[in-house]
Amino acid sequence: VQLQASGGGLVQPGGSLRLSCAASRFALDYYAVGWFRQAPGKEREGVSCISGPGPSTYYLDSVKGRFTISRNNRKGTVDLQMNSLKPEDTAVYYCATCAWNDEIYNTGYWGKGTLVTVSS
Repeated sequence: VQLQASGGGLVQPGGSLRLSCAASRFALDYYAVGWFRQAPGKEREGVSCISGPGPSTYYLDSVKGRFTISRNNRKGTVDLQMNSLKPEDTAVYYCATCAWNDEIYNTGYWGKGTLVTVSS
């Protein structure tokens, strides 16, 4: 399973950013793929996850209505469109395989992170 995140950067509060995860065919065929983040001094948390069939999606409460996850099996990507960004969204964002019940959890594979900084 190969996962490669890109698209991080510096954005002002209220702005938008799009993260992209290039996923191997095996990952997309057999796993739900999504995004986690870890802010300085905080634990890593699941942000959003998208399944294969359906697809079904799940979001962290604090990003609902602002973030949208999508997958393009033909291109081999899982993207996270982030709108109305807030300073508290600042974190290193990781693409990973995932699942959810009451919250999103990792199912074994991680990509390298990409830094998102929301600041004026």
